[in-house]
Amino acid sequence: MTELQTDPPPIVPPPSTPPSPPPRADRAVVRDALTVGLTVGASGAAFGVTGTAAHLSVLQTCALSLLAFTGASQFALVGSLAAGAAVPAAVAGALFLGLRNCLYGLRVGPRLEIPRALRPLAAHVVIDETTAVTLAQPERRSARIGFAVTAISLYLVWNLTTLAGALGAGALGDPSRYGLDAAGPAVFLALLGPRLREGGTERSVGALAVLLALAAVPVMPGGTPVLIAVAAVPLALALRQARANHARTSAGTDHAGTDHAGTDHAGADEEARR
Repeated sequence: MTELQTDPPPIVPPPSTPPSPPPRADRAVVRDALTVGLTVGASGAAFGVTGTAAHLSVLQTCALSLLAFTGASQFALVGSLAAGAAVPAAVAGALFLGLRNCLYGLRVGPRLEIPRALRPLAAHVVIDETTAVTLAQPERRSARIGFAVTAISLYLVWNLTTLAGALGAGALGDPSRYGLDAAGPAVFLALLGPRLREGGTERSVGALAVLLALAAVPVMPGGTPVLIAVAAVPLALALRQARANHARTSAGTDHAGTDHAGTDHAGADEEARR
């Protein structure tokens, strides 16, 4: 009697799990984000002093940091009030300057893919620093970590130092003596540096933005040169497109000349054979 031969059951490999990112990379993102949040957040003391110097109460100064949370617009508002501008004009200028955060949201939104329920909270903290840290990350996980850590640390420190600056305005004196007014721009430039090494377009945008801002500073009110510098983006893209069109036209002309020369050479060979 012949025994029936049965094939062994197939070996099913265990389900593969996606490799988790190295913890060291996450720690590096957290470290960099905390550095930005703590350093820039310390300049909230300068806003606290400036707000009380513009005759805002401590409550009003702190409310601006809690509810507005966009340093350039806050400084533009209190600076206009201190210069004697009407409240509607000062508020309009601050809102106009804050429009750049809407453009930031269009850029970081697809990168982060934040759940719908959390988007109102995330929108409140889309500012220069959180955008810069987010766009500096190579993939979505690190971008989310960088955005969250920068936002939370910067929001907490900015508001605490605003309160401290507003309460101790008389004792602190001029915040520029401590370099607090330069902390934000210095960190932002440090984040911007690696982006300028990525390619010619980024460098062109940066150079045009600097020229536009410098040209606008002597003749435009505070905060406006930043918005005018945004025009560097379409200008740089238009220049790149014009160069690409010129290159295509030149290539087409050279190709047509080569074809014409080949036709003439073929005609000469045919005439020689005759």
